[in-house]
Amino acid sequence: QVQLVESGGGLVQPGGSLRLSCAASGFTFSSYAMSWFRQAPGKGRELVASIATAGGITDYTDSVKGRFTISRDNAKNTVYLQMSSLKPGDSAVYYCNAGVAYRRYDYWGQGTQVTVSS
Repeated sequence: QVQLVESGGGLVQPGGSLRLSCAASGFTFSSYAMSWFRQAPGKGRELVASIATAGGITDYTDSVKGRFTISRDNAKNTVYLQMSSLKPGDSAVYYCNAGVAYRRYDYWGQGTQVTVSS
């Protein structure tokens, strides 16, 4: 049974940082591409960042380039999203996703709330 469990969300002031984690189980983590999505109230789900199986390929949506970094630790079955210089517009529920190939999005976590506010 595939499980993706996000953690690390919370309330942070503008300009602050957070690191999200997603612990995976129930599948061969190192064989799956991993992604982070986000969804703000009243908006659709947006792809934020993706990372290939060995971590050598990453992609980011333009609005987070230079501020967010996606990484993975295949030994710990965990993917991370380091978020810096946070803005109120980054406030959303952040979801972890696992895909059987790059640019495939097959399994979802339950999400973690990130709120950027003073």
